[in-house]
Amino acid sequence: MPRLQLVLCAVLKLQIKLFDCSKLNNWKERTGGWSPLSSDRYQWLEVDLGGRTQITAVATQGRYGSSDWVTAYLMMFSDTGHNWKQYRQEDSIGAFPGNSNADSVVQHKLQHPVIARYVRLIPLDWNPSGRIGLRLETYGCPYNSDVLSFDGHSSLLYRLSPRPRQMARESISLKFKTMRNSGILLYASGGNEHSLTLELEKGKLLLVLQKGRSLSPDSRHLVYLGSLLDDQHWHHVAVEHHSNHLNLTVDKTTMWVQISSKFTVGADQGLGSAGLNRNFHGCLENLVYNGLNLVDLAKQEDQRVTGNVTFSCAEPFFVALTFTSPQSFLWLPGVTELSSMGTSVGLQFRTWNKEGLLLTFELPNQGGTVWLYLSKARLHLKIYKSGRAPLELNTGRSLNDGQWHSVELTSRRGRLTVAVDEDEGDTAHSSQLFAAGKELFFGGCPTDGSNQECMNPVKAFQGCMRLLTVDNQQVDLIMVQQRLLGNYSHLQIDMCGIIDRCSPSHCEHGGSCSQSWSTFHCNCSSTGYGGATCHSSIYEQSCEAYKHKGNTSGYYYIDVDGSGPIRPQLIYCNMTEDKTWIVIRHNNSELTRVQLLPGKNQHSAHFVYTAEEEQLTAIISGSEHCEQELTYHCRKSRLLYAADGSPLSWWVGGPGVGQVQTYWGGAPPGSLQCACGLQENCLLTHKDTLPVRSVVLGDVHRPGSESAYRVGPLRCHGDKNVWNAAFFDKETSYLHFPTFHGELSADISFFFKTTSSSGVFLENLGIKDFIRIELSSSTEVLFSFDVGNGPLDVSVTADFPLNDNRWHYIRAERNVKEASLRLDELPAATQEAPADGHIHLQLNSQLFIGGTASRQKGFRGCIRSLQLNGVTLDLEERAKITPGVQAGCPGHCSSYGSLCQNQGRCVERSNSFSCDCGSSAYTGAFCDREVSASFKSGTSVSYIFKEQVFSELNRSSSSALPSSIYSDMTLRAENVSLSFRTSQSPALLLYIGSYHQEYLALLLNRHGECSDPLICNKDFLFFNYFVLYLSICIHPCSIKDFNLTSDVEFNAIRLLVLGRVHNSRDFDPELARAASLGFTGCLSAVVFNSVSPLKAALLHPDTSPVTVTGPLVQSICGSPSPNPHAVETTHHLSVGTGQPLVNNIRSDSALIGGVIALVIFVTVSALAIMARILYRRKGTCQNQEVKTVKPADSPELPFSSQTCSHNGPSENQKEFYI
Repeated sequence: MPRLQLVLCAVLKLQIKLFDCSKLNNWKERTGGWSPLSSDRYQWLEVDLGGRTQITAVATQGRYGSSDWVTAYLMMFSDTGHNWKQYRQEDSIGAFPGNSNADSVVQHKLQHPVIARYVRLIPLDWNPSGRIGLRLETYGCPYNSDVLSFDGHSSLLYRLSPRPRQMARESISLKFKTMRNSGILLYASGGNEHSLTLELEKGKLLLVLQKGRSLSPDSRHLVYLGSLLDDQHWHHVAVEHHSNHLNLTVDKTTMWVQISSKFTVGADQGLGSAGLNRNFHGCLENLVYNGLNLVDLAKQEDQRVTGNVTFSCAEPFFVALTFTSPQSFLWLPGVTELSSMGTSVGLQFRTWNKEGLLLTFELPNQGGTVWLYLSKARLHLKIYKSGRAPLELNTGRSLNDGQWHSVELTSRRGRLTVAVDEDEGDTAHSSQLFAAGKELFFGGCPTDGSNQECMNPVKAFQGCMRLLTVDNQQVDLIMVQQRLLGNYSHLQIDMCGIIDRCSPSHCEHGGSCSQSWSTFHCNCSSTGYGGATCHSSIYEQSCEAYKHKGNTSGYYYIDVDGSGPIRPQLIYCNMTEDKTWIVIRHNNSELTRVQLLPGKNQHSAHFVYTAEEEQLTAIISGSEHCEQELTYHCRKSRLLYAADGSPLSWWVGGPGVGQVQTYWGGAPPGSLQCACGLQENCLLTHKDTLPVRSVVLGDVHRPGSESAYRVGPLRCHGDKNVWNAAFFDKETSYLHFPTFHGELSADISFFFKTTSSSGVFLENLGIKDFIRIELSSSTEVLFSFDVGNGPLDVSVTADFPLNDNRWHYIRAERNVKEASLRLDELPAATQEAPADGHIHLQLNSQLFIGGTASRQKGFRGCIRSLQLNGVTLDLEERAKITPGVQAGCPGHCSSYGSLCQNQGRCVERSNSFSCDCGSSAYTGAFCDREVSASFKSGTSVSYIFKEQVFSELNRSSSSALPSSIYSDMTLRAENVSLSFRTSQSPALLLYIGSYHQEYLALLLNRHGECSDPLICNKDFLFFNYFVLYLSICIHPCSIKDFNLTSDVEFNAIRLLVLGRVHNSRDFDPELARAASLGFTGCLSAVVFNSVSPLKAALLHPDTSPVTVTGPLVQSICGSPSPNPHAVETTHHLSVGTGQPLVNNIRSDSALIGGVIALVIFVTVSALAIMARILYRRKGTCQNQEVKTVKPADSPELPFSSQTCSHNGPSENQKEFYI
């Protein structure tokens, strides 16, 4: 409304003599305004509007011609001039900004109009160079209503006659006020025995939907909303009934409640406001049913409305106190002598705190003290008398629930009693008597030390009190307020200022809310979310994200929308291939033979997936590719169409309930074909038709017909969110998106890499509010925002450069409780939000990415995987149409290359990277999976080096090899490593032979393990004619390694043999014996320089120069045995040098043999150190932070939360390196 119109319809009557001089702009009278004698926080200016008024705005000025003005104030309202209630903006802000001088007018339009007769302004701060000075106007319009009063025995009944037809929408609305925390407000029933009840229960509104008369839990639907509704102030309630849901509103909060479409109320059984022996005490106004004012009908004595109510509101009189801070206390005079009737002190209180002093006083003439206090939400009485043991009593429980609780302390007739909540509560008794002291302190003690008789051993009370009595005489708290009785500090009198910070709850995703007087706490356990308000998911959004944190295949919790509403789901991630597959199973993925039921001409099957519907839809839409196998095997059973063109069989797929599809595996959508048998491709790959929800098969009832079908699991790969990136090549370039809406909770996460030392990543502005994330220096990231409380900065400083052109991760979150910023794996920085500050982030401009609206301090570099509240912004699509910004950003190996293990090589991709395991003995996405095989005694694996050498030797007239072949076959440095597990001894592990009859052999000797773990086995490494004694460590002794050097090279290598060597006639007797026995056990991760013979034999037998004889079975025996009592032990052996490993030609020369022996002896100690380092690295266990499943060879096996379970070898699982 325009101001003039508002003023004209407002009725203002100030109940003070300074009415004329307190109006705004009163320059004609030249009067100054209102200014109290004392300038403190216990002054107020009160306005009586003459009747209930809808107040929409207030305006203030300072005192005319002075230095007196108010800079901040509270606004209170009331219907009676008592029981005041504080107006709060956003349900948290209490203080209004005032004036900055004596003349300017500051007006505040109320976000929610207030209906009241009385308005009170309480100054909080004023000009420090002056005094409190105020001129005031309020704006509003008269408010009319129809009121009913219920005394606990009265009721109002409305009958619908004749019976109305069912309506598409029904509504009931009313307002109520009461001091009781329980009672039925409204009861509505229908002829179908359905009923709806609105009931107060512990100060909350309870909606009960009852189907029939059954008492089973399934027949009742309970919904709670609101809190502290027993404060004797008006509260609005509305229920809107639609076809399949209800909208329940209490004051400013609305809840959507899903119900059955068959639920109806409002037949001729009636509508009532009391009943069921839980009657309502209080007042109702404006009771409206489907637009019909029932109070007005009752006044007109309409026959449809009956009842015994009064058309006014009886207001009970009481005065409450609010203890607002730890400095709050109330001092009252007590009783000095114990009368014959005894003494008593009583009060009622409500609080959220578990601890706090309620009452303390000194015992007169007895040298003792009494304390009545809360501890762990129980009431405790402690009496201390000099020379006697303290008396302690406790009673009650859960007294911090925000409800009013009564306490009565009585000393009478030889008995001391402490009672809580009268008949409903507990009592404690003692034979000790006392008299109340001459001074009673409620809530706390003076903090200025002015009173030495008050000592508080516990925390001060924060909450509300009322109905204080001393010897059954109620204390007049209005006299206390007027400073005519007792004394007080930091009290709000004639109001209870308790607020419920958990209603509505700011804890998201099912987190439970608990609170104290000044703050709240969210318990996020078992929700899958974390943070101050359970806003942030603790799980990754895809299997791709898990993979690039170094995880392997297994079950993982996937939260596809991060902080969004979709719950995490346990899903299998297959990371064994280059592509990372999400695998979602259903209730039947096996080949199923069709068995037709009697009387049926079709067979149908419905598939239920392990993921919820929202999760399925989000995974499919967020993946680059999805597929699902649909196979149909048949004999005398047609699949496609009957003679009349009607489909015989079909399947249903797609989001929601899905749509009928008539194309089959391998064929494109809409083709009405099946390509499965022709192209051997039975996959459905059109994402819009996935997943398969049901299959209907016809033509399966003919004699002799047979059919079977298989619907495989849904498989998807390619996370479109993880690698979605844009490159900003200028400081003035940016991307813009619609306004970011994160009023109460906002989380922003992304990766970046840059060579610049500063730049703004993101900015969004409002009229006053803003949010920004920037790189403020080469080592610091800054998150700043303003929600109306002034700018707040949160920063994280790294001890490493952030402009190193490597990917770094940022996650910023802001909620009503705190703001946090995380950078990479550094500890998060946090800043708490003000307890009673603004909480809504109000933005209205475009969201700028990579720059600002002013085009200053722009960012140069790459931003990837930008998500706001779990929603990924498509940077690439926007970059394609924006000058100065490029879609995509290569160069991932600099950040993720370390994930490629065991000599795997990182390969760049346009939007990702992969690991090339060609030069590694390992396989898997990160070259981390050992290639292992089980050997029998007759197994032999021969890897042939340069087979063409044979022909070269035969054609050459000279015994010398061609120089080119010679250089290829000459080794200047050898590296041999393998793992083995065996119970055989002796056993040949590896044999390498050359065209010059030189060879290298690795075998185990006949000796068993040493009994003392500090003593090492003596195993043999046969090296041509000479025998080298090689020490292999059994943990924890040191490992001995060797570097064998000479000026003679190991030339023209011909083959490498694992297991049995068939041609061993030139071997010495011991080696020949071992070669003929072969090897029985397991070999794993065999590497000779860059050759992996076992991997070639198992994974690439058709393209590798490998010959396999005898049984060779791929297994997982290279992994540590899960059985701690296993007989066989896995040993890891390696021979590695940076210098040539020399094979001496057979010779009887003692000189050459002595030289080699000397070299061996000298190098033993040095190589032991290198092998020990390798042993430590191999035995390290890395705990994973995610809940993962690591199955052995099936994705359906149970799992552990760690990828390995040891810190070192056990007694029977020892690792060895050569």
